[in-house]
Amino acid sequence: MQATSLSFCAVVGDAADPLAAREHKETPHAYRSAFQRDRDRVIHARAFRRLAGKTQVFTHRDSDHFRSRLTHTIEVTQIARTAAAALDLNEDLAETLALVHDIGHPPFGHAGEQALDRQLQRYGLHFDHNLHALRIVEYFEQRYAGFRGLNLTLAVREGIIKHSRDYSLAEHPELRAYLLDELPPLEAQLIDLADEIAYLTADMDDGVEAEILSPGDLCRNVSLFEEFYRKMEIRYPDTAPKLLFHEALKRMLNALVNDLVVNTHRRVMEGEIDSLVAVRHAGRRLAAFSEEMEQRRHQAKQYLLQELYHAHYLERDHALAEEIIAGLFQHWIRHPLELPMHHETQIASEGAPRVIADYIAGMTDHFISEQWGHVQASRKK
Repeated sequence: MQATSLSFCAVVGDAADPLAAREHKETPHAYRSAFQRDRDRVIHARAFRRLAGKTQVFTHRDSDHFRSRLTHTIEVTQIARTAAAALDLNEDLAETLALVHDIGHPPFGHAGEQALDRQLQRYGLHFDHNLHALRIVEYFEQRYAGFRGLNLTLAVREGIIKHSRDYSLAEHPELRAYLLDELPPLEAQLIDLADEIAYLTADMDDGVEAEILSPGDLCRNVSLFEEFYRKMEIRYPDTAPKLLFHEALKRMLNALVNDLVVNTHRRVMEGEIDSLVAVRHAGRRLAAFSEEMEQRRHQAKQYLLQELYHAHYLERDHALAEEIIAGLFQHWIRHPLELPMHHETQIASEGAPRVIADYIAGMTDHFISEQWGHVQASRKK
């Protein structure tokens, strides 16, 4: 692979860098950089640990090997750090953003997020996991005597809300401090694409484990997977299909990462981008797949949407997520005094729907199911 250094666009993160500033000033650490400290704070956060108990796509009902939201996060982090290193960007910042990128997700995966958003829409509100993640790191985590939240650097807080989408200042004036009129640094731009790579390949793996998908079906419908699977059949003619599947899948992942690195470098060079300031005002995100790879990625995602995410196998889980979240939400709307005291006291300032959504979003699959069981039992008395 050709030289791909984009160090001139990287976030510096030293003491003089405004992106390394914190809302509450702290003495620099003797041997850890600002972003290394942020990484460690995320890892030690209670919300981060709870990701282990949250569904990615499949619950652990039928296999201990399905990804959780936490194991997915670890895989995204590995990809993001690899890509950032290949481009000579700030690896510590990319790693931290990957570790925190899903911290705002509620239980039961995307089905849970959609169910929670539907409840909030009844009150003119919405649930956005990026904005909820910001609330977690700025307010809900309480680990320090001197301040609420984790007191993360501006670069990490900006990346939390901007890694996967752009927010309008007119619609979100409360986010004014996060440079909404500028694009995020390349380190943040990489995260959404690392996420895409991680879940495309991992969901194929889990889908085959669940016996919803098969290597044969993938070959017929996902050209990028087929390319490598056929090569592995030739290279290892006497190998078990399961091993051929894993060999093809890891090569598919590697091809996506290589394309992302090479094409991001190409777009920066062609755009004559020579600094982080230029990245921020480039007019478009520069981290991207090539046109050909984007078409193949889209094909793979559409296949998974049709054959996996909406599969009959998962309908029971999705229906249960809707039942539990809607049931608990409406129960606490009617009985707000049953909320924990620290949530109940926020209703006067935040309103009951938002407080209830915050409470539900922080739960693991097990805990929310337990709470629903308590509510159902109380109704039978």
